[in-house]
Amino acid sequence: MSNLNLDTSNAVFLSPSNIKKNVLPYYGLEGAKNILQVKFKDTDKQRAVYRIETDHGDYCLKKVYYPVEELLFIYSVIEWLYRNNINVPRILSTKNHGRYVTYNDMLFILTPWINGDKCDFDNLDHLNMTSRNLGLLHQVSEGFMPILGSKNKMGFSNLTDSLNKHRQQLINTEDLAKKYNDYFSKIFLANLPSSMMLANISISVVNTINLDNLSRAICHNDYVSKNLIVKDSEIYVIDFDKCKYDYSAFDISYCLRRLLRRDSTCWNTDLAINYLQQYEQTNSLTLDDYKYILAYLAFPQKFWKLSRDYYNNIQRCNKKSFISLLNKAIAADKEQIEFSEKLLKYVEHKFDTKII
Repeated sequence: MSNLNLDTSNAVFLSPSNIKKNVLPYYGLEGAKNILQVKFKDTDKQRAVYRIETDHGDYCLKKVYYPVEELLFIYSVIEWLYRNNINVPRILSTKNHGRYVTYNDMLFILTPWINGDKCDFDNLDHLNMTSRNLGLLHQVSEGFMPILGSKNKMGFSNLTDSLNKHRQQLINTEDLAKKYNDYFSKIFLANLPSSMMLANISISVVNTINLDNLSRAICHNDYVSKNLIVKDSEIYVIDFDKCKYDYSAFDISYCLRRLLRRDSTCWNTDLAINYLQQYEQTNSLTLDDYKYILAYLAFPQKFWKLSRDYYNNIQRCNKKSFISLLNKAIAADKEQIEFSEKLLKYVEHKFDTKII
């Protein structure tokens, strides 16, 4: 592991020329033909991604925003999955057999560049591959242990407490909407009944979950199309920055919500059920896993978040922007209600039980 101690602004040293001079030599890549900065976010969690083009292949160099202990956990996860035949880009060693380079107190890792197509969620074959692959990823988690020095990244947030809190916030927001009575508030109040219907379905289900019966695994926690590459009819999973031990149902739910909010797949119950059936070809789910997924997907998350943020920042926010986002969020309320009711019936029939 290499360390150059420079006491100046990080952003100054993230130019391709400085990367070539101060980072790539540790990988023996100082002769790279081209260095393309494909991503840069100058926020509190500053990150940058480069495509390194060489005569013997391309690489992905990434500046990460988390400490070494978390990086070692992520390294452990990627190595474990690789050795269990999950397609992931391994973190490559430096010439001195280090797992990363430090430069100006910044951490960099290098992986092969995966040449392929971004997973197309409008392509059923792609979608089926991703769901089966997620089941495999969770299934091979058993026995995983991170290497010495790693931080054990844990999720397991309490969905029951979270959703109950969010529903109460929606109820409280009604008073604020009546107080301000502006255009945003009128839209909010007109659509509150349908959103509360969704919230009530979600809460009725989540309150029946037995946490002890939720499946646990290594979870990617950002398993969406941008991080899924199709190459030679196989799925490659990239960007493990958010991975941790977590409920398998959270990983599934996060992906499904992104899928179902899209215009072309808007709250398509058959598509969601097919996704879950494909997942179960490689890894089984419990009744409580299904309850978690249903509760997560039924809750009017966008409606709740927009209204919370609007009234917390009402004196300084862009009201036109919030109104536009709110109208978009409520456009599919009817479809989301129908979806939630159909998925509830499917789960009750599958497990021959009454949930609510």
